[in-house]
Amino acid sequence: MNKAIFAALAITLLAQSPAYAISEKYRKQLEQSGCTQISELQGCDITKSKAENAKAGFGEPAAPAAGSTKSQTPYAGQWVAKSASGATVATIRIDEKEHVWVNGKPVKAKRTDGGLQFRAGTILFMIQGDRRLKDEDYWTDSDAGIKGLIQAE
Repeated sequence: MNKAIFAALAITLLAQSPAYAISEKYRKQLEQSGCTQISELQGCDITKSKAENAKAGFGEPAAPAAGSTKSQTPYAGQWVAKSASGATVATIRIDEKEHVWVNGKPVKAKRTDGGLQFRAGTILFMIQGDRRLKDEDYWTDSDAGIKGLIQAE
């Protein structure tokens, strides 16, 4: 009895052919157009090129060319750490490779807790990676027990 069930199961598994949700032709059209099945429902045209669909707002935007001034990191730029009274505590510069300078001196930085963290003396700086968050970039001085905000220039 078990041999018969095992044999029937083996034949069934070997006889099954893979099922594909879309045809090969349709898959190639999606790849060439930069569309997905979802974006096609939203108006992406599978008969157009990726570039044409990207101009229409569908698909991934083209990656910036090498040497482009557009930054790949949300931290790059000039920053100013200010006290509660508005006085400048430190000026910060971060390049595209996330090298950090505080008041013109290089410091080591590390990514942690969704942001870039670095220290200069007793002051700890934290710049958030999500640029949509406002007033979340801060500094704290452990000796003086004070803190403040960091603003992009």
